[in-house]
Amino acid sequence: MTSPVRLALLGCGTVGSDVVRLLHEQSADLAARIGAPLEIAGIAVRRVGRDRGDLPVDPALFTTDPLGLIKRDDVDVVVEMVGGIEPARTWLVEALRAGKSVVTANKALLAEDGASLHDAAAEGSADLYYEASVAGAIPLLRPLRESLHGDRINRVTGIVNGTTNFILSAMDATGAGFAEALEEATELGYAEADPTADVEGFDAAAKAAILASLAFHTRVTAADVHREGITEVTAADVASAKAMGCTIKLLCIAARGTDGQGGETVSVRVHPAMIPLGHPLASVGDAFNAVFVEAEAAGELMFYGRGAGGAPTASAVLGDVVAVARNRLAGVHAASESAYADLAVRPMGEALTRYHISLDVADRPGVLAAVAGVFARHDVSIATVRQGPAGGGPAGRGDDADLVIVTHVAPDAALAATVRELRGLDIVRSVASVLRVEGGA
Repeated sequence: MTSPVRLALLGCGTVGSDVVRLLHEQSADLAARIGAPLEIAGIAVRRVGRDRGDLPVDPALFTTDPLGLIKRDDVDVVVEMVGGIEPARTWLVEALRAGKSVVTANKALLAEDGASLHDAAAEGSADLYYEASVAGAIPLLRPLRESLHGDRINRVTGIVNGTTNFILSAMDATGAGFAEALEEATELGYAEADPTADVEGFDAAAKAAILASLAFHTRVTAADVHREGITEVTAADVASAKAMGCTIKLLCIAARGTDGQGGETVSVRVHPAMIPLGHPLASVGDAFNAVFVEAEAAGELMFYGRGAGGAPTASAVLGDVVAVARNRLAGVHAASESAYADLAVRPMGEALTRYHISLDVADRPGVLAAVAGVFARHDVSIATVRQGPAGGGPAGRGDDADLVIVTHVAPDAALAATVRELRGLDIVRSVASVLRVEGGA
């Protein structure tokens, strides 16, 4: 065994505590895999005196000076589990420029300004690993940037937020509304007290940016991602999806495409969508995550597992720690960021999508023709139409009727313009819901 590889841990919350426990419990195995023992040089926290139960660590290792810890000469690897943009960005740039490898789970920072971290890693000839930033313990990012590096990835579709997947799964299973399902998710610990980042799609959008950057060798930020949450999904939407043989999931979708001049582009979006029950992602329930990758040579690949939680995320963090520690002992570092393609990010309006539109219309002759005329004016082709009495029952609401339309593929801008015109028709009482349809339903 050579000299120990010394770790500076930034943060000791849920994930950080599990990292400390795993380092203690698996110390012999980790040392054998690396060729040297791992030692904790220090742990930066907000409050040194906080009760951390029976955490197997010397209390003297705790400090409230993260930057001082990072700058110590005896620190080889910095492991960041604090989150947020600042001061985490300052800390990690400092470490990387000094040639210290970094392992981080910070999806928000990577999605907003991963460029600064990658540039600092190149400057300091240091490793930057971040497997834990997307989909917890699921080995996903390293396959994208290493195993599939010789292939061409065309599309990545994923369920990458466990909270929203639990909520939508509960709505599908019980017929509950969004508020009821969110309350259950909160009681079970799947949703935070403030669930905004999850239910409004911010968390998934950050992960989508990271996935797209790796899959398409292009710097994609969270600002490039079209984002919609699930707060407007209703029990009626879920019932309508079932009637079509579908289920509703919050999807992150990153796909190659072309612009009007034939130049290659990429689109990245997060939104709820109907997918057919036969799609590989349709059966992903509860708080699980899954990502479906479509590559030219490898074909279709599915990555599935627990996407959050202290132990799963700590597993991914330690996997990265082993990798960077082995590189350090060998005197090498991993390949730097691959962003050579530099593809333009296509606006959402140019993305090709399908819509499921539910209308409350006047029940009189000529209504269907008038509605169809709106679609024709925007060059949107109708795939199916289902008409029935308002409210879905035999009695209905007097002179109103329900009209459910599913379109063929069209530019999202054309579909959105169609919906806007429909809202202005006097024969349309209301546009009850609009959902995109994915996966060939």
